[in-house]
Amino acid sequence: MKFEMQKAIMLSENIDGFIKFVQHNHENKNSYRFNPDKLYQIKLFIDEYKFQLIADELWRINQYDWDGKYTHILVDLFIQGINVIDEYVNNNAHDLFLLRGRLFTLKSLSLSFSSPF
Repeated sequence: MKFEMQKAIMLSENIDGFIKFVQHNHENKNSYRFNPDKLYQIKLFIDEYKFQLIADELWRINQYDWDGKYTHILVDLFIQGINVIDEYVNNNAHDLFLLRGRLFTLKSLSLSFSSPF
């Protein structure tokens, strides 16, 4: 199960990186890269679906030992949120195109956890 632990930790680190990327660009109000209003909506989705909490919990429970059931619950919660964000980015692709690569990585990592149920 060491491989599953590493995948969960890698997903946690990528979620955290995504949150920091959105936060940094929102704080700097970089209107050349993103439409500030639409980026703020992504920030609100991140807060609504509690991505930071999910990332921290994934890191905590998989740091020393594999807890498959709780990991799958957290990943399923994350997938619900990332699907909403992905749909929003696809609908506003012209303004948020730089997020597509990070979203693809997050979706690929999260979908690599097949639900055991």
